[in-house]
Amino acid sequence: MDLKRKLRAGDRPVGGWCSLPSPSVAEALATAAFDFVAIDTEHATATTEAVENGIRAVEAVSGATEPLVRVAEVDATRIARALDAGAAGVMAPQVNTVESARELARACRYPSQEADDAPAEAEGSKGDGSSSVNTGTRGVGLGRASAYGRRIDETVRTANDEVAVIAQIETERGVENAEAIADVAGIDALFVGPADLSASLGRFRAFDDPAFETAITRSVAAAEMAGIPVGTLATSEKRIDAWLDAGFDFLIVGTDAGFLAAGADRAIDRYEESV
Repeated sequence: MDLKRKLRAGDRPVGGWCSLPSPSVAEALATAAFDFVAIDTEHATATTEAVENGIRAVEAVSGATEPLVRVAEVDATRIARALDAGAAGVMAPQVNTVESARELARACRYPSQEADDAPAEAEGSKGDGSSSVNTGTRGVGLGRASAYGRRIDETVRTANDEVAVIAQIETERGVENAEAIADVAGIDALFVGPADLSASLGRFRAFDDPAFETAITRSVAAAEMAGIPVGTLATSEKRIDAWLDAGFDFLIVGTDAGFLAAGADRAIDRYEESV
């Protein structure tokens, strides 16, 4: 899987957001040659089966687009289902504390099998050099990711190095703890949720407000200090430019519902201008 490699290498991947629980929509987004398509399960009405079919649809498109799943919360069972279905990575909302970040990282990792194989990032922080066996808590499931058990040995051996783990910073408390969250071993990137963060600050969608801009600056700096990338969601071309200028390393550059609405509005406006 390339998403984790791209994040670590600073390749600045670009993604699309899939909020409509349809494999056809996920597939259509993947044809746009995004590096990844984020399939939402927090606010979307997606069932486990719909998520799995969305992952299948993304993978069915020729090209390098990979499926990322935004789980509804930091929950080991939800995370395991997404990964067993074949997700290249997991994004979790409302990661407000170091403890939550550690829980997320552990849930995405299988227990290490040998002491010599346990990577330094398995426990503790990225900078403390600590390592230990059995730091992951991901259960072994016989789903798509392991070819329904046919490649289970390989999956357990390699998945820890391949699954991208992204923690969302969406609240004032999350910003306050962002530096420590970013430094948690096993967290590959931060992702700022601009709508939730602005609402948490009492300044919903006031992206030019000084308090919101300060929160963005602190989040970007926290990721930079930890040596990991930080991304966010842009819902317009203007916001793409603004977020890149603010120092974000990668972006999701729009949502399926947003693309649909914008296209419909443009077509209606053109029609009304012409009649």
